[in-house]
Amino acid sequence: MKATFTLQAADGIARAGTVTTARGSFTTPCFMPVGTRGAVKHLSSADLEMLGVQVVLANTYHLMLRPGADTVAALGGLHGMSDWHGHMLTDSGGYQIFSLEPTVDDDGATFKSVYDGGAHRLTPERAVHIQARLGADIQMALDVCPPLPAPERVIESAVQRTTAWARRARPAFLAGDTVTHQSQFGIVQGGVDLDLRRRSADEIGDIGFDGYAIGGLSVGEERDQMLPALAAVTDRLPADQPRYFMGLGDPAGIVEAVANGVDMFDCVLPTRLARHGTLLTSTGRLNLTRAEFATSTEPIEPDRPDGPVARWSKGYLRHLLQVKEPTAPRLLTLHNLWWLLGFVDDLRTAIVEGRFDAFRDDVHAIWG
Repeated sequence: MKATFTLQAADGIARAGTVTTARGSFTTPCFMPVGTRGAVKHLSSADLEMLGVQVVLANTYHLMLRPGADTVAALGGLHGMSDWHGHMLTDSGGYQIFSLEPTVDDDGATFKSVYDGGAHRLTPERAVHIQARLGADIQMALDVCPPLPAPERVIESAVQRTTAWARRARPAFLAGDTVTHQSQFGIVQGGVDLDLRRRSADEIGDIGFDGYAIGGLSVGEERDQMLPALAAVTDRLPADQPRYFMGLGDPAGIVEAVANGVDMFDCVLPTRLARHGTLLTSTGRLNLTRAEFATSTEPIEPDRPDGPVARWSKGYLRHLLQVKEPTAPRLLTLHNLWWLLGFVDDLRTAIVEGRFDAFRDDVHAIWG
C-alpha cells in the first residue's frame, strides 16, 4: 500500500504531518528507535508503549539468521512475536553491506553469518521475500551503502547497483501477497557527490516507491559534507510521500534534516549512549560515569518530574553503572529515548507554531 504524507504545517521547508499506511498513521517528524533483533535493547514492547513510540525499526539481516524469517512468521510476524501494535519498519540488509563488507556482485551480496560463519545470500528479490515473512508495515529495497570517504568509482558503482536492484525489488514486491498491507521504500545513495545524489534521487523516484529514504549519509562524513548532499535530494522526491533519513539520531543533525524537509529518522545513538552511561539532557550530553556525580542527589532533569527515571538521583544511577547492575542500562535507555522523543515532539510543535528557526538556533547553541 502506498504510504502517503499529509502536510499539517510547514515553516519554511521544515514540515509537520502525518504518514498513513495500511496499519494506520503516525505523526512527523518521527524518531524510530532501533530494535535490531525484534526488541530495543533492555526494553519491552510495554516500555515502548509507555514512552509513546510510534515506529520501531528491525533488521532483516539479523532476523533472517536468528530466529529465521519462517520462525518469525510462525510467531505472528514481528508484531505478533513481540506483541507490538505500533508501526514497524525493516531495513533491507543494505547497511550490513557497509558494516560487514560481504562479497557483492551485480546479482546481490553474500554474507558470512556473524553467528556461525555460514554463508548467506541476499538478492533484491530475496530481501523482499524475507521482509514479507517478517511482516513489518514498511520494508526497504536492498541497496548498496558505500563507506565514506570512498573513491568516486565506488560511490558511482553503489548508485548503479542500488538503482538496478531497486528496479528488481519493486516488481518483486508488487507481485507478492503483502502488497495490500505493506509499504516499500526505495533508498537514495550517492555519497557526498551532489551530482550522483541528484541522479540517484531521480532514478529511484522514477521507479515509484511508496516512500523514499536517504541512505549512505551519517556514516562518518562531516556535517558540512552531509547537509549539501541531503539538500540536493529532498526537493527531488515526491512531496506527498514520506522522506526518511537513515541512521540519524543526534539532536543537531535531526533539526538540520528537518530543515531540509525530512520526516523520519532512526539511530542506535540514544540507546548505545545509555548503555555506556551518557545521557541526553536539556543542557547537552551528561557523562554519568564522572566522579563528580557520585554523591549527587539531583535527578537527571531537575525540572522534569515526569521523566521515567526522575525518582532516582544521579548518584544512585551512577552507582548502578559502576557495579554493572543490569538495571542501569535499562533505566538510562528509558531516559534517553524519552528525552529524544520529547525533543522531536517539541520540534514538531515549533513547526506548527511557526518558530522553527528560533528552535533550530537554540538546538545549535547546546548541541553544536
